Amino acid sequence: MTTLHETAPVIDAHQDIQFDGTIGENLVENAKFSTRNVNVFYGEKQAIFDASLDIAENEVIALIGPSGCGKSTYLRSLNRMNDTIPICRVEGELKLDGENIYGKSMDPVLLRARVGMVFQKPNPFPKSIYDNVAYGPRIHGLARNSSELDEIVETSLQKAGLFKEVKDRLDAPGTGLSGGQQQRLCIARTIAVSPEVILMDEPASALDPIATATIEELIDELRENFTIAIVTHSMQQAARVSQRTAYFHLGRLIEVGQTNQIFTNPRHQLTENYITGKFG
Repeated sequence: MTTLHETAPVIDAHQDIQFDGTIGENLVENAKFSTRNVNVFYGEKQAIFDASLDIAENEVIALIGPSGCGKSTYLRSLNRMNDTIPICRVEGELKLDGENIYGKSMDPVLLRARVGMVFQKPNPFPKSIYDNVAYGPRIHGLARNSSELDEIVETSLQKAGLFKEVKDRLDAPGTGLSGGQQQRLCIARTIAVSPEVILMDEPASALDPIATATIEELIDELRENFTIAIVTHSMQQAARVSQRTAYFHLGRLIEVGQTNQIFTNPRHQLTENYITGKFG
């Protein structure tokens, strides 16, 4: 591995981090999402410390780090999923296209239509394949008639790479699909409401290698139309699907940079220790 910059701070992974700001490319011009000094608390316990990170339009950014480092907590703050946890409190500035997503005028339901989420375990509704995808457009009134709804469902399934496999059984239960197909169904359900951003929380961790490869190919295709932030425990996956990578450690955003740079020439000792397997 290339020698780290001499100015990079060296911190014991088992001690409290005293680190003022992130290293690298955490801020970008014309950001789709802009977050500054984000702090997240669960009761008295602080889970995220002063995280500042921009997410560019039509990029895939990977959030990596050891278990419990705060990457999923940060991700959930981007569409206010943390609001569903009574003891959770989010502080700081989080803006989508310059608009404060925690402002009083922001409806969390409408926000989650703009910022969709795909979870670690596929969670299709106990409905037909068709109704899984049609659910969001129906409740948001996105289709004026049944033919428009049919078109939304077909287009969403096509974008999720699933239509050819299920076009002759759209009335079959979504729960009857394989794990990989269920996850692509959940992705189709997410994109059916035309979100601007898709958040993915370890979307392939419960899938076999073949299904995982399919999801990764899909992520690369979706980047043309969506901004994507993905939490992954797999550094290989982060390297394959993302343009930038952010490394979290003990609730702090340690380093952000181009994915190739993060994995070949990290600026921070903690990042290098994690990537080389010294802890994690």
